Amino acid sequence: MNADRVIADLKELAELTGGEGGARRVCWTDEWVKARELVRGKLEELPVEITYDAAGNVWADLPGEQDGFVIVGSHVDSVPAGGWLDGALGLFAALEVLRQHADGDRSDRAVGLRFVDWADEEGARFGRSLFGSSACAGTLEVDEVRDLKDREGERLEDVVARHDVDLAKVHESGAHLKGARAYLELHIEQGPVLEARDEPAAVVLGTVGVERRAAVFSGRAAHAGATPMDMRQDSFLAAARAALLIQEVGLAHEGGYCTTGGASSDPGVVTAVAGRTELLLDQRHLDAGELAAMLKEADEACHNAAEEFGCTVEVKHLWSIPPIPFDDRLIGFAKEALGRDTAIPSGPLHDAAEMARLIPTVMVFSKSSPPVSHTPEEDTPEADLKVAIEVYGKTVAATLAAAAEGDLPPMG
Repeated sequence: MNADRVIADLKELAELTGGEGGARRVCWTDEWVKARELVRGKLEELPVEITYDAAGNVWADLPGEQDGFVIVGSHVDSVPAGGWLDGALGLFAALEVLRQHADGDRSDRAVGLRFVDWADEEGARFGRSLFGSSACAGTLEVDEVRDLKDREGERLEDVVARHDVDLAKVHESGAHLKGARAYLELHIEQGPVLEARDEPAAVVLGTVGVERRAAVFSGRAAHAGATPMDMRQDSFLAAARAALLIQEVGLAHEGGYCTTGGASSDPGVVTAVAGRTELLLDQRHLDAGELAAMLKEADEACHNAAEEFGCTVEVKHLWSIPPIPFDDRLIGFAKEALGRDTAIPSGPLHDAAEMARLIPTVMVFSKSSPPVSHTPEEDTPEADLKVAIEVYGKTVAATLAAAAEGDLPPMG
């Protein structure tokens, strides 16, 4: 693996769609299209066949002598004002794997490689993460996402159509998995564990389960000067109380995460009591039973808070995914490549979680230092990036060798 070339690619992308304000690659926007054009230009330098599927994912095939292929990839989209490494590190490392294996002729490759850039991993615009990979895996519920709206009120179905994605056909993207033997992804940790251990990289055991909800509190809009404090039905106060109660839920379940990541109120002016407030909730845990208990307790918190302030509440399901462990054989390959037994679960979501439902999957993490992500301050020392890139390349090579020996049969 030419880690210097991967880092150079990352810096080129950052110059194109970044800056002091952070990454500007939110999916389904012109900046995202610009980032994809950069990636495509680099793919076109290789002897690969490039295709776009029905869900907006980009694929590049490097065939082998045997049937089937190993998938490598990640995503180029970002959150607003995001970092230079989130998603992009894995994508350009996967591109470098293609470059390395494109050297020589096809007879040198027993098993093929298939590169993928997943569409809308972040879910930054509509609140629905893993759009492209879940469509490919067949888990995307089209009717649940069709009418999701962005901050400007545009519907998801209308926006994706402008990028040649027909929601009625997105599951056709699953055809690109026929023959898949494994999926491997590199990513930054996005948290503090590896920095605290002073370790450059780790193997990922799996992804935590996630439950996302929108709690809509309904009270009564009223004039801020004419309505006495004890006669109000303030939906914002109900949402605020719920957020504090939900924080306690997360603290009460070891290893759990509860995040109220946003709230919006109507009429939304300084002179009016909020008649309607929507609160966004994200809950995560590696244990399915604990996650279910947290979800129940958060629902109770919302209803108790609504009752306290004379409001009603409707808790809407946005999206969920169960805890998903990665493949033991591939974890072993990655540990051997790393040269140590450092293995941790992933709290953040990744497209690998959707692939792990269907095919053997593993991830490698690079240290995040400072230990933050989804912010312009996101970073990792280049020396640590190079370690992770090399571990990823060796893990892919070991997976290809196992596939060539028949240990990882193609998906039917």
